[in-house]
Amino acid sequence: MNEILFFGQNSNPKLFKNESDKITKPIQFKFENENENENEKQIKQISSGNYSTIFLFENGKAVEYLNENYSNQNPENIQIENIQKVTVGYRNEAILTIEGNVFAKGIYINPFNPKEFINISSLIEDINDRIIEDIVSGFDSIYLLTSNHNVYGIGSNSYGQLGFDSETLQKTEKPILMMKNVSKIFSGNSSNHVFLLNSNQKLFGCGHNYYSQLGLGESIEEERIKKLTKIQNIPKGKIIDIQCGYSHSIMLIEDENENENPKRKLYSCGNPGCNGFGKDENTYEFTEIKSSLFENDDNIIDFSVGCFQNLILTSKRKIIGFGSNFSGELGTGDTNTQPIPIQIELPKLRFNENISNYHISSAYYNSFLYYSSLSFSNLEEDLIKLFRRKEFCDISFKTKNGEIIEAHKLILKYRLNQNQNQNQIEKLQEIISKKSIKESNQIFEMIYSNRIINPILYSEIKEIINSNEKIEETMKRIYLNENENEKDFIIERKEKQYKFPKLILIMRSELYRGMFLSVTEDKSNKVTDYSELSNKSFQIFEYWIYSNQIKEDIQITQEIIDEIQVGIDYFQLNQTNPNLFDLLIKKFNNQELKKKEKDKKKRVTKKEKSDKCSIF
Repeated sequence: MNEILFFGQNSNPKLFKNESDKITKPIQFKFENENENENEKQIKQISSGNYSTIFLFENGKAVEYLNENYSNQNPENIQIENIQKVTVGYRNEAILTIEGNVFAKGIYINPFNPKEFINISSLIEDINDRIIEDIVSGFDSIYLLTSNHNVYGIGSNSYGQLGFDSETLQKTEKPILMMKNVSKIFSGNSSNHVFLLNSNQKLFGCGHNYYSQLGLGESIEEERIKKLTKIQNIPKGKIIDIQCGYSHSIMLIEDENENENPKRKLYSCGNPGCNGFGKDENTYEFTEIKSSLFENDDNIIDFSVGCFQNLILTSKRKIIGFGSNFSGELGTGDTNTQPIPIQIELPKLRFNENISNYHISSAYYNSFLYYSSLSFSNLEEDLIKLFRRKEFCDISFKTKNGEIIEAHKLILKYRLNQNQNQNQIEKLQEIISKKSIKESNQIFEMIYSNRIINPILYSEIKEIINSNEKIEETMKRIYLNENENEKDFIIERKEKQYKFPKLILIMRSELYRGMFLSVTEDKSNKVTDYSELSNKSFQIFEYWIYSNQIKEDIQITQEIIDEIQVGIDYFQLNQTNPNLFDLLIKKFNNQELKKKEKDKKKRVTKKEKSDKCSIF
């Protein structure tokens, strides 16, 4: 059952037809005929802008409520399948599917028909960058993070929020590359500025800076920052999230200590009316928000930033708010602005042990507090993410639309190349080249999920594509057998147990025929250790089986090389790519070379000291 509370502006869109335009006390939100469709309407995410609100459900479907300018005031089903994330800006909407496609609409996205969704990821010039991992909406801009960790922007650039001079580029209807090697994007539905965190944990920002909302310091007076600029004086710790309002930004930092529950702190900058300090001047750099409401043993579970308001949920089940309250968006029962954090009294919620399943979503002048059911990523989503991650793959397929699908050569060889008289991989290449991206995804899902190893022929692939049965149900039947709740295998090794995701072990243990993995015949989901690997070798192989890499800080010895070499020879694993043994040898040689150079430097230093002593 859904638990959704709403408060704030009740217009654009009007979610409650019989209520006033300002709802200052939280009220329960219910969907029409919710009791009849309870299982189909489990909330996964809510995203709201100034003109529309989208509700995303666990089954990958979504509905949108539109503003008063639209002829139909009732919720409309979005005709896009397999949705994993939605994001709504001021006048734009974007939808990310589990296949990595992004559909968007808005006046700056599709000016001739702003109400129609178009596939903007397909407009990226580099076809290898068309698989998207994350999306974020700004005021009138949309940001895309690709599977190659590159960020593209589309829409308005009036404040330089796409990282280009706004005088030469006012807007773009085609995604343009902003920055490479990015791990996260941060912006907001009312924001004309954006932050990008690179792979080295360095933070960059651009766009609107009139209120110092980029945190660049008092010496930076430009209203528009037209190129990505490094943010200096970032607080120590791990950046968990940054959310942006129209004129301020709030950063969530987690201590980098090794505690089980590291402390989280909030930092803000920008407009004094909504940055949480209650001062009369802008805060020029990210500064900690201190309050007695944040106790030592309390921690931040979730927070959300609207246009000028901020809401925080803590582990002690407190709701804390500050900032604008013009339409009741803080839920205090009045419309008084709150310049510093205060605790907000809300109706009793269905709080339980799953406190972390509550989420806050703030829009322009309204807010949602909602409970999402325990969510495990579904099998289809896991599979697609696995076989599309470029760093884990070593073979590419091009669909008829020119889109690239990354795959695992060894997996395909093992599953396809049963008949020595024909090259099944070449045959698969030919089949894929004639299929759409959706059809190709279904082919790979079937290949990667089929637990019974047998030749995959064209007729079987065609049957899967043309089947009326939902692909996810097919996969659950052939992959999970009868118990779909069991997600992990247990590896028993020298009286110790290790948990591994079943998905990876199904694929890799069958492929590699073990090394130390072999699925037992019973239904206990245990994986037995058939080798005598040492703990160090076990850790190396454990890491490699996930990433095809060797940890940088691991020290390789000749004993480890000999031990793993025996395993590789015995299980005929020398065809893996990259080859584990080759990586071990290379790393071992590099270690030995560094060791020799170090010893040489020591000898030279020792000799120099000796020479100096001999002079006297």
